[in-house]
Amino acid sequence: MLFVFILAGALWGLGAMMKTPVQARLYMLGLLYVAVLGVQVALPAGHPLRELTGGSPALWLLFGGGLVLVLLYRAGLNRLRGRAETAQARREERVPPAASDGPFTGEELERYARHITLPDIGGGGQLALKNAKVLVVGAGGLGAPALLYLAAAGVGRLGVIDHDVVSLSNLQRQVIHTDARQDMPKVFSAEMTLKALNPRIDVRPYNRELTEAIAEDLFADYDLILDGTDSFAVRALVNRAAVAAGRPVIAGAISAWEGQVTLYDPAGGAPCMACVFPEAPAAALSATCAETGVIGALPGVVGSMMALEAVKEICGAGAGLRGRMLIYDALHAETRTVRMQRRADCPVCGDL
Repeated sequence: MLFVFILAGALWGLGAMMKTPVQARLYMLGLLYVAVLGVQVALPAGHPLRELTGGSPALWLLFGGGLVLVLLYRAGLNRLRGRAETAQARREERVPPAASDGPFTGEELERYARHITLPDIGGGGQLALKNAKVLVVGAGGLGAPALLYLAAAGVGRLGVIDHDVVSLSNLQRQVIHTDARQDMPKVFSAEMTLKALNPRIDVRPYNRELTEAIAEDLFADYDLILDGTDSFAVRALVNRAAVAAGRPVIAGAISAWEGQVTLYDPAGGAPCMACVFPEAPAAALSATCAETGVIGALPGVVGSMMALEAVKEICGAGAGLRGRMLIYDALHAETRTVRMQRRADCPVCGDL
């Protein structure tokens, strides 16, 4: 058999030197195999040519069968690889990459058509949304609807920071998460939902606690901050960092049946949170939702109001809540608005 392999190598090398196509060289090797097999079958045992080429047809039949199996295996792999590449190409066609700043694609024009036809938003406002960078602090009751509507509205970069994980008790109101995602970090659960809703936006999850060390630098990367937290201490931290970074904050709060929304913006002439709430309220007046309970749809209403005010702020549409606080009483279906003023002696924004 060694003689046959040497002969096959010589044929292949000669073909390469003559720049014969690979397919033609493979045909030459196939003819050599058929000729050798013919010699093994036609000539009697002990014939010198038969002995020189292996001495038995069984060896060549086994060799040929093994080669066929290898070729079939490779063909199957190539077929599967081709199917995978075709499926990937189809997925990429259905889900275009996140759009960069600039004109709208045809898909974007259809997606945001109801915004673009609104006189107060139009193409200019939608482009402002596309170029906007909004950070939502908290992926819970208020953050969930706010994130959903900001993603649907086409905010170009949407950040979310939260260090909590999804728990069963969240699902009564935190509609961005699902039952199957229990124990998953909330920011990653939110990212999955937002990318499924609008694959063109840039979602940036921060699975960490907001601290003094990172807050100001993080806020500086965004144009607008939405505060959906339920702790006075964290809200005060958000306020200090936002004032230092010069960023407006749309803040929401809920408890039981009541919610409130406002826009803090000292740089724009509105008060900051410390102007309105200079001291932490008594413990009995600042209980969390876990302690007081909350009607499930209330965060949806207030969180959607936060998203709406964010869209208005980005697009410059209508009258926002800068210097005003909207209070919503869900139990009695009443709303009222109170005006707020900056304090010259505010320890946080008084020097601005």
